[in-house]
Amino acid sequence: MTQHVMEKFEIQFETTDHFALHGTLMRGSGDGPLALISSAAAVPRGFYARFAEHLVTQHGFRAALIYDYRGVAGSQAPRHWKRPLLMRDWAHFDMPAALHRLELEAPDHPLVGIGQSFGGQVLALGGRSKRFSRYLMVATMTGYWGNTKPRFRVFSQMNLVGVPLATLLGKVPGRIGLGQTLPGTIFREWARWGRHPEYFFADPTMDAARRFAEVETPILAIGLTDDPWGTPKAQQALLKYYNRAPTEIRWISPEDAGGRVGHLGFFRSAFKDTLWQPAIDWLKR
Repeated sequence: MTQHVMEKFEIQFETTDHFALHGTLMRGSGDGPLALISSAAAVPRGFYARFAEHLVTQHGFRAALIYDYRGVAGSQAPRHWKRPLLMRDWAHFDMPAALHRLELEAPDHPLVGIGQSFGGQVLALGGRSKRFSRYLMVATMTGYWGNTKPRFRVFSQMNLVGVPLATLLGKVPGRIGLGQTLPGTIFREWARWGRHPEYFFADPTMDAARRFAEVETPILAIGLTDDPWGTPKAQQALLKYYNRAPTEIRWISPEDAGGRVGHLGFFRSAFKDTLWQPAIDWLKR
C-alpha cells in the first residue's frame, strides 16, 4: 500500500448564521475522494483524527475534515452570542458549513461522508445529500429511549439526571456518561426528541420525514451488536425514513471485530484492519 504525504491544519470557518466552528483538516497527496466526518452527539472531533489520517495517508483520499458542532469541545459560543444553541443547528447549519469548507479544497471533486450516530442523521437534515456520492453510517439510529437496551438506564441518564442538570446549571457535564459537556438548550432538545417513539420525526418544526425522503445517496449502515443505543430496532426506526436511498446494512459482533466495540468503539485504531478496511473499501467503490 502506498504511503501518501499528509499535511494537518487546525482551521476555523463560519456557518451561514455566523457561528465560528473549529475543525481539523488533513490534506494529502492522493487523488481519492474528499471525506467529511460528522461526529456522534457530544463527541469531540479528535476522536476521529486517526481514522481521518488513515483515509489520507493509507488510502489516498484527497482530504478529510473533522469538526466540532456548536457547543461541543472546540466550538464554544462566543460571549456575544444571543441565540439559544440547539441540536438541530448541528445539521441545519454546522454540517453544511463544514461541507462547504471541505469543498474549497477541490471544487467538484468526488466527496463521501462518514457519520457516527447523530452524524448519520445530518445527511438528510443538512439538505446537501446530493453532494455525497456515498455515505457510511456507523451506530446510527433515532434517540428514542424505548429502543435502547437497557431502556430505563438510558431514560434515567437523559431525563432524570441530564434534564434537571440542564435546567439548574445551564449545561450537562460530560461526567454523567454522555460524552462532552453540552449546553443545556442542546441537551433539552435532544432529550425531548428522545422521549417520543418517532424521535424528531414527530416534531413538525423539523420537517424531517420530507428531508429524509429526498435522500438518494447510497448508504452503508454499520450496526454493532453490543451497542446499547444503536439496537436493530433503533437503527430501523431511522433507516425506514431513508426510503429512497439504496441501503446496505451490516451487523458486526465483538467476535467479528476481535473485541468489544459498543456505541463509539468503531473508530478506535485497534480496529483498522478488522472494521475500517471493509468500510473504506465500500467508500472507494
